[in-house]
This record gives sequence, structure tokens and C-alpha cells, in this order.
Amino acid sequence: MEYIIVQAGGKGTRLQHLTSNKPKALVPIENLPMIFHLFKKYPEKKYIVIADYHKEVLHEYLEVFAKVKYQIVDADGTGTCAGIKEALELLPEDKSFMLVWSDLILPDDFELPIDYEGLQEPEMNYVGISQTFPCRWSYIDGQFEEKSTYEDGVAGLFLFKNKNELSDVPKTGEFVRWMKETKKKFLKIGLAGTKEFGIINEFKKVNQERCRPFNKMIIKDDLVIKEGIDEQGKKLAIRECAWYEKAKNFGIAVLPKIYETNPLKMEKIHGKNVYEYQISYEEKKNVLIKLIGSLKKLHNYESMLVDTFSMREAYYVKTMKRILSVRDLIPFANEQYITINEKKCRNVFFYKHELEKKVKQIKCDQFKFIHGDCTFSNLMIRENGDPVLIDPRGYFGFTELYGDEQYDWAKLYYSIVGNYDMFNLKKFRLHINENSVNLKIKSNNWEDMEDVFWEETGANKETIKLLHAIIWLSLTTYAWQDYDSICGAFYNGLYYLEDIL
Repeated sequence: MEYIIVQAGGKGTRLQHLTSNKPKALVPIENLPMIFHLFKKYPEKKYIVIADYHKEVLHEYLEVFAKVKYQIVDADGTGTCAGIKEALELLPEDKSFMLVWSDLILPDDFELPIDYEGLQEPEMNYVGISQTFPCRWSYIDGQFEEKSTYEDGVAGLFLFKNKNELSDVPKTGEFVRWMKETKKKFLKIGLAGTKEFGIINEFKKVNQERCRPFNKMIIKDDLVIKEGIDEQGKKLAIRECAWYEKAKNFGIAVLPKIYETNPLKMEKIHGKNVYEYQISYEEKKNVLIKLIGSLKKLHNYESMLVDTFSMREAYYVKTMKRILSVRDLIPFANEQYITINEKKCRNVFFYKHELEKKVKQIKCDQFKFIHGDCTFSNLMIRENGDPVLIDPRGYFGFTELYGDEQYDWAKLYYSIVGNYDMFNLKKFRLHINENSVNLKIKSNNWEDMEDVFWEETGANKETIKLLHAIIWLSLTTYAWQDYDSICGAFYNGLYYLEDIL
């Protein structure tokens, strides 16, 4: 079997706000859009994806990010039958295939029946039976029944020996109901461990990964093991380990205990991320002063000459490359002005020279030893109140370990004022309207620390606010696994940039 048809049509209304701007196939689960779990499991298969609701988003998103062989057909009709006939036209004769709903995530140990794995063509069709979640339809004693069950539920995965099996499928209507009416016969295949995310409650239950898609993290008792899982992740892991080695040599106290660096093995911190604390104004002030003091000590350990090429790369070139790569994905990205949260904002694509000019005006006397990503998500407080720096970036532009200390302050400001950590946890709502955009991010509840931040850091306000906007713009492709995050980061960057340009 080398072909998979993915039914990615339908409005996904049961997922509520998660599908306001995108089809359900692109809703992120465990750091990947749902359909990408299928791509990951069967990277060598040829995919025919049925699009309907927000089909233009699906087209653009897959064009940018999908690394598999695929074609998209636009559904002509309604219901789960829609688009199947058009998809079948792209299949060769006498070739077996899978038909699967886009909101199913198969477990790692799922295996195809042996007659669908080998070179010989299968002689039977199969229906996937849920053993994990209830389904509206059942398959009992060789017949489909509109009866909810956990044991014999029709999950939304079918294996067909060739496309002639579906030659009479209608262009509209409910696929399983049609199979009941036509008395289609199947062998059963168990789908134990399969997850279905067609409703909002199932999405809320899942433990959203705190790692990026290019990392994996294993926690064993008081030990954390972190490794890169692709080329990007492995490269970043090398840089992170180099940073820890250097920091250890400096005798920096605000680090976790590092036991090994290949792979990275370190202590599990007994404490919380800064944003998780529900504390008073004075307590927050004390925590922030301690954190800023720790970062200042870090910056003062060692310095080097400024690399102007790294400055331009980190602040301008990288940012423009990232947003250009997703330009076609973002509504209104080709308009000179975008109304965001009722503010008319200049679009950076039309004002990139103004941005470049502002970047050139940033003053930096020396490169310091910097953390590079000191958001609240990477700053922890031990149970005794001591701060801990984790997940260092390890580079700045073309320079390893050292960079502009203002970048650290901007990342901290990103959490205090920008509420990045809530955005990262998907605790935001994005409404893309006909002529405008509204973005609301849940508060970290640290905005009242802005004055303390300026006082303690002594940072240049205009520079930090400029870098804050740039960081949001750069987040677009870093948050590629979620369409709403891509768009939200871009719009938020423009919103903050407007006050600077």
C-alpha cells in the first residue's frame, strides 16, 4: 500500500475556537498539526488530501511545511463523502489505499495488516475499530449500525484493496451511512492506542509538549535528559551544551546541575517557571530583582568585540527571512496597513528599509556572555527562592555564546509585557475578521513589573521595545506547528513595531 487519502474537509465545529482560522487537520497536537502525525508515521507514502473548510489555508500551509509527496483535491459536496470521488481519480487502477479521517492519530505500534504491507495486492477490505474512544457508528456481525460503542466503534480508518470498491461513492453525504446502505463488507483491524481529537474536550485533555518539535525530553525521577531529534534540534543541542560547559567554567551559580552533555543530562528543578507563580506585587518585585541581578552577573563574566554582522543577522536578516517564508500563509500580509486590535499598523513588508535603519541605530559597545532566551519559560525559581537559568540559546547571529546583552533584556521584557509564555501555551484567541485582526493573549500577570524592569536593568527603552517587536516577528516560523501562532506572532510584532517606526 503506497497511497493514503486523508479526509481533511469539514468545519470541525466541535473544536470551537481552534478551527476559527484553520481546518481541523492543522490543529496542533503534541507539537505537530494533526495531519503531520500521519506524515511522520508514513513518510514514504503518497497522500491525497481532501480540502474544504479553510482550504486556502491548508493549500498554503502544506506547500510551505509538508515534506511528503502529496496532492490536494477540493471537495465538491458536503459530508464525509465529499471529495472522495475526486481523490479516487488520482489513484492508479488496482492499487490498495488507506482512507482516514484527519483527526485520528495512530499509535507508534500500529501496524498494517500483512497483506497491505507486502508486495502482493490484498484481497480484503478492512475497517479500523476503536478500542479507546466512543464512536457514533459500530461494525457488528458484518454490518454497520448507528450505535455508539467503545468496543466495535468505526473510528474513521479504512483499507481498500482498490478504488473500484468505491466506484459508486456519492459526492455528498455520510460515508459510513452509504457503506451501510450498500452493505460493504470488511475485516476488522484493532486501533488500540489510537487517539481521536474531533472535539474540544479531547484536545484539552492532551498534555501539550513543552519542548519544540525538534527536541525530546525524558524525565526520570530527579534527572532530565534532553536531546535533539532532527538536524535543527541536534545543532541547537550542541550549542546548548557548549553554553553550559562555559558557564560551569565561570562558576555561575544560577545553573541546574549538569551531569553529562552528550546527551544533556541535568537535575530536575524542584520549583516552578516564573510565570506559574501567583504572588503579590512585592514578591514579584523581589523575584524580578533577583533574576535581573543574576543575568547582570552572567553578562559581566566575560566580553568580546562586537560583531556587526551578527547584529544585522540576529535583528534584521533572520527576521525578514522567517516572515518572508510564511508571507503567503498570513491574511493581509500583502496589504500596506493592517488593523490589529483597532490600531492601524504599518506592514513590515512595505517598511523593511525603515526597520533596517532602526536596527542599524542600535548601540552595542561589547558582546557579553548571554543566555539568549531568558523568557519566563526558561527561568525557574527553586522552592528556596533561588533563580535557575535553563535552555540557553548558545549563539547570537554568527557568534557562539556571546552577543548583545540587550537581547537578554528584550527576551525578559517579552514575558513581562508581551505575555509570551501564555502565547506559547496557546492561551490566546485570534480572530481574523474581514478587514481587521483581534488578538488577545492571557496575561502572565507581570505587566505591573514594567517600571521595575526599566529601573533595575537600566536598558534603553526604545531599543528594547524595538527588539521586542522583532522577537515577535521572528517567532513566526519558530512556532510553525500552529497556524494561529504563526499569524498571531506576526500581527503582534506589527502591533508593537508600530510604536517604534
